[in-house]
Amino acid sequence: MARRPIRTYLDSGVLITAYNGAPELKERALSVLEDANRVFLCSPFVHLETTPKALFNNRSGEHRFYQMYFRRAVITNDLKLILGHGFREAARAGVGPMDALHLAAAHLLKADEFITTERPNKSIHRSSLVKVIYLFS
Repeated sequence: MARRPIRTYLDSGVLITAYNGAPELKERALSVLEDANRVFLCSPFVHLETTPKALFNNRSGEHRFYQMYFRRAVITNDLKLILGHGFREAARAGVGPMDALHLAAAHLLKADEFITTERPNKSIHRSSLVKVIYLFS
């Protein structure tokens, strides 16, 4: 019997590390991206945090890398719902505004995991909206 795919929301730092990270960090990020038992979830905020800088700096390879990811990811565009849930999570758990938006999107997409490069002592790990996993643990 096939296992149910893990619904996975990657924080922007995971994508950036997968393309630009030091070899041992890059390897860990790529292993998650190459896991065939995952369905990747995303929001417009991940796109905003990654793609414009690659375009501005004329890094076409990096831009293509991100575009390939976004083409295969399930994306939510319901900004009103994301903002509402994000505001409540920021107020409840004290997470930063952009992290709250990512967590809200992951929650709305019914993510099993939210993988981040933010260390376990950061506020994002206080959230209970979705299981937050440090990429390097």
